[in-house]
Amino acid sequence: MTPSTPGVAGTPAQTLMSDSSIDIDRPYPLSVRQIEAFTRDGFIKLKEVFAGAELDYFGTEITRLTWALNTQTLPLEQRSTYDKAFVQVMNLWEHSDIVRTFVFGRRLAALAARLLQVRGVRLYHDQALYKEPGGGFTPAHADQSYWPLASDRSITAWVPLQAVPRQMGPLAFYAGSHRVPYGHDLAISDESEQAIGEHMRRHDVPLVDEPFDLGEVSFHLGWTFHRAGPNRSNRARAVMTVIYIDCDMRLKAPGNPMQEADRARWCPGAEAGEIIASPKNPVLFES
Repeated sequence: MTPSTPGVAGTPAQTLMSDSSIDIDRPYPLSVRQIEAFTRDGFIKLKEVFAGAELDYFGTEITRLTWALNTQTLPLEQRSTYDKAFVQVMNLWEHSDIVRTFVFGRRLAALAARLLQVRGVRLYHDQALYKEPGGGFTPAHADQSYWPLASDRSITAWVPLQAVPRQMGPLAFYAGSHRVPYGHDLAISDESEQAIGEHMRRHDVPLVDEPFDLGEVSFHLGWTFHRAGPNRSNRARAVMTVIYIDCDMRLKAPGNPMQEADRARWCPGAEAGEIIASPKNPVLFES
């Protein structure tokens, strides 16, 4: 089911999808073996999810908005570890019809639902994550530490807008770490990087750290631990992410200040125990 929310302010609707070769809803084939691998590892990387023309079309607008809405003004050397890791701008879909079309696209949403093995998915929020030239490493963490969600049926699509060679800091995953009952209360920090890395090494949980080809996309569960290296290249590592939750996901009473802040920001009006069905959380796909 495609939501019928009207276009948001930002880019005139008549400019959308001016290239008829771009179809953000075109299905992507996914095998049973791939779903099984995702269930085992807590992440998967899929080749050729997007064509270069699609990334150019949407990436131009995502990049424009990211730098226009960015509020980070400190030079890199004066920032915290978190702020050195990336420029982070959220819910770009509320500012542009073009970005809304990308975020609400059925291709990614259908993949998210099939990987989660649920009947449908809602939007939790989107994030642009741009690692500047010279930007630092992204400490190991699990996203769901921040999210007041009642189950583990959450998933992030990590969409690079260009190829990501190793020197740009590709996303890396601790395979199977979603089943490790450790570190769920650790916020992203130098401490999480050290503690999680040591724990995973001690328990022989492998780190899968590989480049991304142009058009390659990864998906990871909310409890899958992941990190990224620094950007040693001379251009920004441009990435758009879309976070999905089970369409029947219920709000959990926030367990820490981070989860309370996320509840207020991403699930306005939702109450603990209820399905998260606020205007910011439309259903993007139902089978």
